[in-house]
Amino acid sequence: MLFHLAQYLQEFYSGFNVFNYLTLRAILGVLTALLISFIVGPGMIRKLSQYNIGQTVRDDGPESHFSKAGTPTMGGALILVAIGISTLLWSDLTNRYVWVVVLVTFVYGVIGWIDDYKKLVKRDPKGLTARYKYLAQSIAALAVAVYLYNTASPVETQLILPILKNVAIPLGAVSYVLLTYFVIVGSSNAVNLTDGLDGLAILPTVMVGGALGVFAYLSGNSVFSGYLGIPYVPGVGELVIFCGALIGAGLGFLWFNTYPAQVFMGDVGALALGAALGILAVLVRQELVLFIMGGVFVMETVSVILQVGSYKLTGRRIFRMAPLHHHFELKGWPEPRVIVRFWIVTVILVLVGLATLKVR
Repeated sequence: MLFHLAQYLQEFYSGFNVFNYLTLRAILGVLTALLISFIVGPGMIRKLSQYNIGQTVRDDGPESHFSKAGTPTMGGALILVAIGISTLLWSDLTNRYVWVVVLVTFVYGVIGWIDDYKKLVKRDPKGLTARYKYLAQSIAALAVAVYLYNTASPVETQLILPILKNVAIPLGAVSYVLLTYFVIVGSSNAVNLTDGLDGLAILPTVMVGGALGVFAYLSGNSVFSGYLGIPYVPGVGELVIFCGALIGAGLGFLWFNTYPAQVFMGDVGALALGAALGILAVLVRQELVLFIMGGVFVMETVSVILQVGSYKLTGRRIFRMAPLHHHFELKGWPEPRVIVRFWIVTVILVLVGLATLKVR
């Protein structure tokens, strides 16, 4: 909105041309979302506490988690509010990529909100049953996948292989839709599984989102994309504003979510943020790089799959508890140590992901 206002005002004063720069608007997106989080956060936490919308803790989990019972949850709504307002203020609202990312993020946020509401407000321990949750996620992912394929240019339907220069695999309709579906749904649920310790999921999400913002900026620039050998997708650079808003909102939420957490994001935040990372990776054609940079999310998901599979097939557990962060807790690692070490791993993996830009 403010971007369009600046475009109008530049007819009267050329100084408003500065708002045409993506980098400036991305910075403003970060600062706006951060400011909104700081302003809205305390009041939202008080309201969640007032209505007793608090965390429930598994009886078989680490004993250190018992003290977390009752901590206000559904704080992910704060992240979505900050992202939404900041993106709408500073983005070019005629850009279809912006609307695709915003709609996917908020649709998954609604799915998570329904799950949280049933569990925390209606006191239904099952929440939104897995069948209906995955059905809703699947419908949303398939709908956006079909839309993107039908509106895509040829370069937007290629699978780009990291490191290998000028190697791209053309995808047919079925392959593209299935890949997009698995990236969005998989990323959404992977972040949700990781969201089990104070600040564990949000900072890796911020780091991966920021790196995808770099890819968006470079992919939307014909000079940079040509030099680096990555697909040039006109207009996709506008997504750097959304990524900036995600960074600001995530850091603002971390202010309240850092150990010991004053609020948890809940499914409303985790499912939405995971879906946001997934759709961003699809639009900038870096699905495989997302797999690398989001390695912590991948490890957490794989640990659950292996644990469940092993128990059903052999009756034995591979890990002391899944997801993986609980395994390390039960081995005696203090919660802050688990969190920071997972953050460090993410920093390394994000740098590896960014390095693929040059190593081609």
